[in-house]
Amino acid sequence: MRALIVVDMQVDFCPGGALAVASGDEIIAPINALMPRFDAVILTQDWHPADHASFADNHGAAPFSTTQMPYGPQVLWPRHCVIGSDGAAFHAGLDLSRADLILRKGFRPGIDSYSAFFENDRSTATGLAGYLRDRGLDDLHFVGLAQDFCVAWSAMDAVRLGFGATVIETATRAIDLDGSLEAARDAMRAAGVTLA
Repeated sequence: MRALIVVDMQVDFCPGGALAVASGDEIIAPINALMPRFDAVILTQDWHPADHASFADNHGAAPFSTTQMPYGPQVLWPRHCVIGSDGAAFHAGLDLSRADLILRKGFRPGIDSYSAFFENDRSTATGLAGYLRDRGLDDLHFVGLAQDFCVAWSAMDAVRLGFGATVIETATRAIDLDGSLEAARDAMRAAGVTLA
């Protein structure tokens, strides 16, 4: 059975948002059109407390600089997707009526969460794998924002957990921070993710 995993299609990641991905809103209609072709649709939602450790202003640091966390290097992002804020909401154009599950991630103050499956420590699970297995969903297709961070990490974790994983590139957009898009594409291919 096939699932469409729609990653972080939120106001703050679309043009005009706090951490906007160029042309991020252009993929909403293609994503909506894909939804009926799948047995299930899962939406992920970045959901950060105001004191989140990944926010540059909480460190007095420049956005897009890096720092060292107990779990490894961390990009410090502009403040985004704060719990309950307008920016954390799904984009108004996204068809929420098709969602079987909304999975919130990144709500632990001290650790970021790119992947839909694990926090960035690579060991704290979100529970998504168990949900998918319980429903018999083993062929996963990923769309959304951003291809080089949350989409890529989610797809690679899916393969690591024994799922089939395909990234539908026409329904993703990337931040492309210092060549991060091509690096992510290479890493996904090496991990066994299909880029379609």
